[in-house]
Amino acid sequence: MSHPKNLIIFAASGVETRRAHLQRARRRLQHLGYTVTEDQSTRLRHQRFAGTDEQRLATLHRVADAAPSVALACRGGYGMTRLLDAIDWTRLKRSVDQGTRWMGYSDMTALSLGLLAHTGAPTWHGPMAAEDFGREMGPDADLDEANEITCETFDQAMSGELEALGFRTSKGHDGFTASGRLWGGNLSMVCSLLGTPHMPRMKGGILFLEDVGEPPYRVERMLLQLAQAGVLAQQRAVLLGQFTAWKASPLDRGYGLRQVWQRLAEVCALPLITGLPVGHVPLNMALPQGQAVRLQVEKQTAYLLFQD
Repeated sequence: MSHPKNLIIFAASGVETRRAHLQRARRRLQHLGYTVTEDQSTRLRHQRFAGTDEQRLATLHRVADAAPSVALACRGGYGMTRLLDAIDWTRLKRSVDQGTRWMGYSDMTALSLGLLAHTGAPTWHGPMAAEDFGREMGPDADLDEANEITCETFDQAMSGELEALGFRTSKGHDGFTASGRLWGGNLSMVCSLLGTPHMPRMKGGILFLEDVGEPPYRVERMLLQLAQAGVLAQQRAVLLGQFTAWKASPLDRGYGLRQVWQRLAEVCALPLITGLPVGHVPLNMALPQGQAVRLQVEKQTAYLLFQD
């Protein structure tokens, strides 16, 4: 199935000040064959946000009404949580029904999971305009290897051609298989939705998580919160993406992410599959948020097969 390649870049969370990044993003997306429109919201500023709450809410509804083939967030930051109670979810779902593929991660996790919770409509977790397509590259190449893979898989996902992805994982899960709806995103944002009407009630799902700037003890605390809230026990597997840009403390004394994964494995009886290539890193693959997938592990390679 082919999809038209008209794309709108929008800002509905943190303010976007990196004009050079947006220009690079436009060029790279055009190189992939997209007709790119930059929404007015990418130039709005109010404190740390891309406009006032009212302006950012209007941005989401304006993009939804335009129903482009791709609605691409330019960045995350903070701000989506302030809008959740006021978003016209039916309006956004209508755009999805018309073929719009909403794409973003980080703070945009709240939008994707809110839409999933209220309407069941699928979105995409993956690269954003300024944050990923606008990355500065080295002097000897227009695109580094990881960014090129990110761009290519984004295009395959948005054109409906991406059927699966594979990645290296740790030992101990050879032969494991599971099917369910893929959902999740930024760990901090997932935890922030607990106890709200914007948190999907997902049973039998495959949960994926990533984060940035969170030291291991805070990652563990949030994962334990999900476990103690009963969320993890209702899933068939947890996929752990990249947890980056944190600083070790002298108090850690050998305590790190590996110890976090070990602790989590002790308190929840489900597979923890590490190595998923998503997060605040150059290699940031597009994942179908809220769609059916099949997970299978062969030796130390995990495969995600996307299902209609």
